This record gives sequence, C-alpha cells and structure tokens, in this order.
Amino acid sequence: MEFEAVIGLEVHAQLLTETKIFCGCSTKFGNKPNSNVCPVCLGHPGVLPVLNKKVVEYAAMMGLATNCTINEKNVFARKNYFYPDLPKGYQTSQFELPICEHGYIEIETNEVKKKIGITRIHMEEDAGKSIHDQGYDTLVDVNRCGVPLIEIVSEPDISSGEEAYQYLTNLKQIITYLGICDGNMEEGSLRCDANISIRPKGETKLGTRTEVKNMNSFRNVQKAIDYEIDRQISLVEDGGKVVQQTLLWNADQNKATAMRGKEEAHDYRYFPCPDLMPVFVSAEWKEEIKKQIPELPKSRKTRFIEELKLPEYDAEVLTQQKEIADYFEEVYLECKDAKLSSNWVMGDVLKIINERKISAKDFPISANNLGKLINLIKSNKISSQIAKDVFPIMLQDDKDPNIIVEEKNLLQITDTSAIEAVIDDVLNSNPKQVEEFKAGKEKVIGFLVGQVMQRTKGKANPKMVNELLRKKLS
Repeated sequence: MEFEAVIGLEVHAQLLTETKIFCGCSTKFGNKPNSNVCPVCLGHPGVLPVLNKKVVEYAAMMGLATNCTINEKNVFARKNYFYPDLPKGYQTSQFELPICEHGYIEIETNEVKKKIGITRIHMEEDAGKSIHDQGYDTLVDVNRCGVPLIEIVSEPDISSGEEAYQYLTNLKQIITYLGICDGNMEEGSLRCDANISIRPKGETKLGTRTEVKNMNSFRNVQKAIDYEIDRQISLVEDGGKVVQQTLLWNADQNKATAMRGKEEAHDYRYFPCPDLMPVFVSAEWKEEIKKQIPELPKSRKTRFIEELKLPEYDAEVLTQQKEIADYFEEVYLECKDAKLSSNWVMGDVLKIINERKISAKDFPISANNLGKLINLIKSNKISSQIAKDVFPIMLQDDKDPNIIVEEKNLLQITDTSAIEAVIDDVLNSNPKQVEEFKAGKEKVIGFLVGQVMQRTKGKANPKMVNELLRKKLS
C-alpha cells in the first residue's frame, strides 16, 4: 500500500516592536532575567492591558502580504492553562475571530508550483521561558511574557519535508521584507511546530496526527518531518497504530522522541477577554497599512529578471534577503550595470558576509563606493584584476576607490606606444612561444598576454594588450 503525508505547520513569529503587546515593558532580547517586567505582564490583580497599535498593523501587514482576508472585527480571547512560565494562568490570544484568515503562500519544488493555504493569522502574547539545564530543577525567566507574537497556521496542504522547507523559507522572506520579525530561530523569534499524519493514497479521511516540536532550523524541520513520515509508515506496515502524541526532535541523534501522549485535545476553555475591547480594522486603516508594505521578494525577483535583464539564478540569490537586494540596487544605481553589480554582490560581497557572519547592513564597503569601483572598470581606468586588489583596501576603511587608485598609481595604461614597447620586449624574450603561435598553437597567446600584464604590474589594458599582440604576431 502506498501512503501520502498530510502536514500542517504552526509558526510563531515574534514581532519587532519596542514594547510588549499590552504594556510598556521592553522586548529587548538578552536583558537580565526577569528585568523586562511590570504588574501588567506579570498578571497582578487589578491591572488592565492596553493594546499596542503597532502589533495590529504588523499582523494586518502579514495578512495582506499572504493574500488573507483582514477581518473588520476581531476579538482577543483568554487561553487558559497552567505552566510555571505563565504567571497569569492564561495567555491572551485570539480564537473564534482572528485578525486574518483564508490566505496562501506559493511555493515551488522541482519546478512545480503549489499554493499552501493559510487558515489563519492571529495576534497573541508570548509566555515566559523555563530553563532546565542550569543545575536546578527549573528556572523561570518571564522577560518574554507579553512579547507580541503572530501565529500563522497553515492548511494541511504540505506533503513532504521539502515542501515544508520551501514554505518556511518563503514565509521568513516575507516577514523579514516587511520588517516585522527578524526570523531568528536560534533566539526563538521564529518557532515552528509540525502536525504530521499519513493516509493511504487516494483516501480523503485524515489519519491520526502527531505533533513535532523543538526544531531550531528549517533544515531540522525538514529532517524531523521526513523522519516522522517514515516512522509512521513503518509502524502501520508492521501492523501497529499511530498514537496521537507530542514528539521532541533531537538534532544530534536525528530522531524524534515522545514527550507526552495527546489522546485528547487540550481544553483551553477559550472565552473573550473581558479586559480588551474588540479590534475594528476599518477600510481606511487597512489602506494605510497596505501603503506601508514594501515590494515583496516574488515581485522583486520578477522585476530584476524583466527590467534589469538578470538571469533567474542571480535574481533568486539577490532577493533571498531584503538587505542584500537593497544593497545590490544601490550598487546598480551608482554604476548602471546590473550584471556587473550582481557578479560583485553575489561573489565578493556575499563571500565576506558569510565568512564574517555579518548582515549586509554591517558590510564595511558602502554600496555607493562599490558602484564607483565598478565604474572604474567600465571606464577602462582599471582592470578587473586591479579592482580585486583595491577591494580588500576598501574593506579596511571604505575609502573612495578613485582616491585609492590615484594614491597607489593603479590607473590602467592605455598609451598604445607604452604597451607596444612592453610587447616588443616580451616577444623578443620569448622566441619559442612566438614560433609556436605562428605554427597554430592559439593557447600561447594567453601566456604572452600574462607576461605583458606581469611586466606592467597588471596596469595595461588587457583588451588593448590582446589586440596589439595579435597585430604584432601577424
């Protein structure tokens, strides 16, 4: 019997607001434990929450960017459960009336496009953090209590680990382009749980699902899903039954282990939050929010291909991160050569960014100065090789390349008579290679060009050298 997997993802994205969702406490990561707190986020008696308007705008932006309907009226609800890192005893979330519903994200695997439905996007507050590995039974840090989240719940439209990886990659691209979340899974600002079941191919009824947690990278999500699909299929083929339970992914062992049974769904006793009024998103407010949405990665990639005539591969690489795409466009605006700009950004710039593990914002050479370096190549003032020598100097202090070239006397030699004199000297010094060229060994020209470039310390115009050499040899 052949089986197919049915997968739904629940993604929590921590929003980049300066203060929490219902109070004025800082959301800054890494502060001293239990220091970003106040009576509101600790749930002290008699306190009242005040909704952060920016959270509503960020949630609506995400909904608009993922083709969702923005509900004019949406309501906060209390999700009741007890856990040490939830001092209030409930989490303020949304249940029956979320802010966004019925959207989708388009993915592409093996050149096949597919829409993954989004059931809902809702606003909620984060819980604190329980720490179990410091030599104590449990430590609790409640700094994270009240930090604003959006939860993005997909339809069960995902069929494999690879599709889940593509969905998450596209999702992260969108939230980082919008500037509403940094997408950092290691710091917990983007978290993902996977609900996985299998069923015989052609069957429409859903099988018993398991939930996999504790995945700290997109690749680990992919591995965990593929592992759990294989485990469930093997279990059923051996005559066993899949039990509804929660599993924790162990990245070191590449396996998932049972955390707890989940025979019945939790009864969170949701009810509308009595302390918060319903939120109304008017048509006018929605239009204001829509105007804040920047060009998204998919349309930007299309523009790079159609307007700038970049290859699809270049456009794909450059639009993976908004900061890289922004940097590339600034370089292009300075030099007006899309392909040369792409080559330098994809090659030399990304190499340094990856080696130093920095963001494009922290790259030491300004886009304006890199564009000027490309202009020096285009105008034949320096060769590509000399540009490669100037680049490390620019990395030190982001100096204008025109000044560096002038100070170090690196301007390209374009004087025909000066180049001819060097060529004559090279030909006289290499009679054997001259004879080989005349006998039909075309590759020898490369050696002779190299000799001229060496004697001019790379400053001779390579095109002129090639043309004058061939003229002399003929």
